[in-house]
Amino acid sequence: MKFTDATIMTAMVTPFDDQGQVDYDRLACLIDYLIAHHTEGLLVGGTTGEGPTLTDDEKLTLFQETAKFVDGRVPIMANTGTNNTAGTIAFTRRVSQIVGIDAALVVVPPYNKPDQAGMLAHFTAIAEKGGLPIMIYNIPGRVVVKMNVDTVLTLAKNPNIIGIKQCTSLEELAAIIEQAPADFNVYTGEDTQALTAKVLGANGVISVASHIFGDELAEMYAKLAHGDWQMAGQLQRQLMPKMAALFSSPSPAPVKAALNQRKILVGQPRLPILPLTADQQAQLAAQLA
Repeated sequence: MKFTDATIMTAMVTPFDDQGQVDYDRLACLIDYLIAHHTEGLLVGGTTGEGPTLTDDEKLTLFQETAKFVDGRVPIMANTGTNNTAGTIAFTRRVSQIVGIDAALVVVPPYNKPDQAGMLAHFTAIAEKGGLPIMIYNIPGRVVVKMNVDTVLTLAKNPNIIGIKQCTSLEELAAIIEQAPADFNVYTGEDTQALTAKVLGANGVISVASHIFGDELAEMYAKLAHGDWQMAGQLQRQLMPKMAALFSSPSPAPVKAALNQRKILVGQPRLPILPLTADQQAQLAAQLA
């Protein structure tokens, strides 16, 4: 399967054991569970995967083990982006040596606040020297600055920049879909935009909710594909408050709690993200019921 065939990609949590270390037995179980429930691609070591608190060595082993467990069943994208262009190139080159990693997710640099010219130079350098196809991650809510549509469209012409995970307005998403090359993969990173993005022509969603509602998302897209837009809309409306509940506390604490409640054991998040309290867990369970 290629990225162009993946409608539902899961931004996968990183399972930890009771001591807060990456647990590869739990990882294997989680991957099998996700693929069984309509995950068609995996993003590994991203924000939901607690990439900011993983060391480079932990990330490399996580990517290697994920590729081994997936064994070609779905495409894998590894998060390699930082606010250091040279460091991102060096790390992406190391990741490129792992068999089974299909692409790298590279975020708009956080904290540095580059302008649009700086973003162009950053992504162009990584595309040329990183050794992997890259996908832009445009999420101004986390990195403070936003990549403008014109900048995205310029980078979309680079053959080694294969797509974007876009977390901005639907108007901007639509403009990228309309004007980018036909082979440029466009995904929303907002679960609540999953249906509308697909109607606009996006490939699909890079999702957190698919950990819990993969079957429902797949049913929604199937209804849309068969022309039953009323039922597709109803399914999205029913999911939206549940999607919001999965972000009721800093992510990935709620989705990890929801998985643990379903006996898909993934441990607790690492600091500075706190696990849900008992009261928060009970409230989440009621909201997701």
